[in-house]
Amino acid sequence: MGGENDKEAKTKKHGRVKKIIKSCDPSAPEKAEVEVHEADELYKEIRIENVLEDEHGKKVKLKEDAPVDITVEAEKNATTPHTDEKAKH
Repeated sequence: MGGENDKEAKTKKHGRVKKIIKSCDPSAPEKAEVEVHEADELYKEIRIENVLEDEHGKKVKLKEDAPVDITVEAEKNATTPHTDEKAKH
């Protein structure tokens, strides 16, 4: 069983599906291009396979223009304490 030290650190960002990209190869899945609202200007778009699972384990796909949340998680031992750089000046 995990203890207090095993908890993950995480953050959530908001975005939307900018477009669905069909694959030319029928064996390759289509992609969803997601715009991350809180990302730096040059790094706003990510592309992921357009395959998700609903709460019942059924495969579903994102729709164009759908609002999405992007969650980044890391094990606690993969993080360092945050220091406020502005307070040092």
